[in-house]
Amino acid sequence: MSNSKNKLDWCVVRLGNDMNWWVEEISDPVSWDVDALSIIDPRQINYVVDLLEPLYDYGFDKDYFEAAFYSFRIEKTLPKKRIRLVRVKDSILDSDEPLFALPDIIDEENGPYADFLDHIIQLRVKLLNDAIDFEQQLSIEELEEEIREDENADFIEGTATHLFSEIVRILEYVPAGYELDKEAEDSDDSDKEEVADEEIPDLEDDEDEEILKQDKSLRWDEDDDEEKEEDFDEEEAPPPDPDEEAMDLDDLSDDEGEEEEKKTTKKKKASKKKK
Repeated sequence: MSNSKNKLDWCVVRLGNDMNWWVEEISDPVSWDVDALSIIDPRQINYVVDLLEPLYDYGFDKDYFEAAFYSFRIEKTLPKKRIRLVRVKDSILDSDEPLFALPDIIDEENGPYADFLDHIIQLRVKLLNDAIDFEQQLSIEELEEEIREDENADFIEGTATHLFSEIVRILEYVPAGYELDKEAEDSDDSDKEEVADEEIPDLEDDEDEEILKQDKSLRWDEDDDEEKEEDFDEEEAPPPDPDEEAMDLDDLSDDEGEEEEKKTTKKKKASKKKK
């Protein structure tokens, strides 16, 4: 195990279509099989840490968490939605730097990551038995069986189970037909919405997309819409102003009065001439 740790210096990870990170290359290919090897990103770490918070009341030991993962920091971005990570000795829970966490699954059954899963399964069962009035106490075996069924369903569908999903399934597990206290559920939902965006650098494809958005030559649809709006504004006459209408009527009345006065004056002059 010690030799493996010494050889584990860096890895290259890629962003999959499922928006999870997967290991593509690693400095120790002998000990690690990169086929479907997943790694947990900083945002996912924050979410897991929030889900672990209630377990402290039931004896959660954070040393299990620290021992279960190798920590990596971002060294540089690479083309095709990839990032090169380098190994660091920093504590994942105490570091101010956004870190990736690679689960130690070299020994899948008896390694540190397996011990971490066993630890949180036991505590989750304690929490559920304390929070829900079951007719019969929930057992560790029941929880483990349901988790295995979910993983088998993923396997049948040809989907690799990301280790972040495996952890979350345990920490969010509630037996069918039951639910936790409403306030606790609302708190979990708010935590999901408030997962902070860590300083994961923008990938090259995202930068290219932003450049395309800013390119004026590619905005012909928007320009056409603006021109249509301008033409519409020019063709559509504004509604008449009632005050202007009233003014026109007054002017018209004055004109008619003047015309009538002129006619009367002409008649008077004509009558004087006849006399």
